[in-house]
Amino acid sequence: MSKRIRTAILGASGYTGADLVRLALTHPQIEITALAANSKAGQSMAAIWPHFAPYQLPDLTAAEAVDFAAIDVVFGCLPHAASASLLSTIPDCTVIDLSADFRLKSAETYAQWYGNAHPSPHLLPAAVYGLSEFARDDLVEAQLIACPGCYPTAVLLALVPLLEAGLITPARITINALSGVTGAGRAAKEANLFAEVAEAVHPYGLGHHRHMPEIEQQLGLAAGEAVTISFTPHLIPINRGELVTCIVEMAAGETPASLRAALASRYAEEPFVHLLPEGKAPATRMVRGSNHAVVNVFPDRIAGRAIVVAAIDNLVKGSSGQAIQNMNIALGLPETMGLEAAPLFP
Repeated sequence: MSKRIRTAILGASGYTGADLVRLALTHPQIEITALAANSKAGQSMAAIWPHFAPYQLPDLTAAEAVDFAAIDVVFGCLPHAASASLLSTIPDCTVIDLSADFRLKSAETYAQWYGNAHPSPHLLPAAVYGLSEFARDDLVEAQLIACPGCYPTAVLLALVPLLEAGLITPARITINALSGVTGAGRAAKEANLFAEVAEAVHPYGLGHHRHMPEIEQQLGLAAGEAVTISFTPHLIPINRGELVTCIVEMAAGETPASLRAALASRYAEEPFVHLLPEGKAPATRMVRGSNHAVVNVFPDRIAGRAIVVAAIDNLVKGSSGQAIQNMNIALGLPETMGLEAAPLFP
């Protein structure tokens, strides 16, 4: 594709939207045509995000004011419900939604977990669940792409190959997850003040986190049967980064070595997902600021169990980076285009 991709980013004043702008600026095919943020309409991006001062970017506008006839790809970085209500009205664009609105295939399940009726249930069958490494065929020329949540991305990269191969038991999966503060969004919240978050770890969503049905839906598809997980997320005092520790029961005759071998085979040719050397634990510092994911398997002291650990950057591979990866696949571009940046360290 030689023509520049005219792109609108809705919700550009949030962390996810801003990181999408950051990545889009280095993508050789993207032309940032419109930026929307209703609460900041009329302001420049540099006024909201000073690190964009050197760049010529459109001023922020209300999402409803965007001329979608002049847009090829829309990235929706809006809250759930608001996202589907607007995106369902956009014609003739590739729509890549980073909210939760099109991830679940059941409108009833969505209503149960998100507290409101789905705004556009008729679009759910057409939405492609965009876990890039497992959805390439479906993503080609897709018109509506639902980007996975950040926790689901890490968990699914760790466990889907093992369930597909029948190496672990679907009935016994326990996941402890940790995320940086940006995962909670940019809106002012007392619980996210520095003094509240620093020097502490906070479990939340105990027994009822909204990513649970999404994880179960996709693990169930991989296993070929219903999956119910135990999932406990934790807020940790870092800006970006996510790590999941999955305790699994292995199928008869399987070992941590056979689980590692399956992951090694599945991800051998993947540009962004990497099995670490034996004994090396994934850490968020290995992927910070990048679209990479790292994973590894360890023996549990309880016979028959293993520990699978994965780390991603929640704003990149867990959100905006994966959205661009999905766009690249959908439009027939090199999958890594605009995502080649190495992780930041320290």
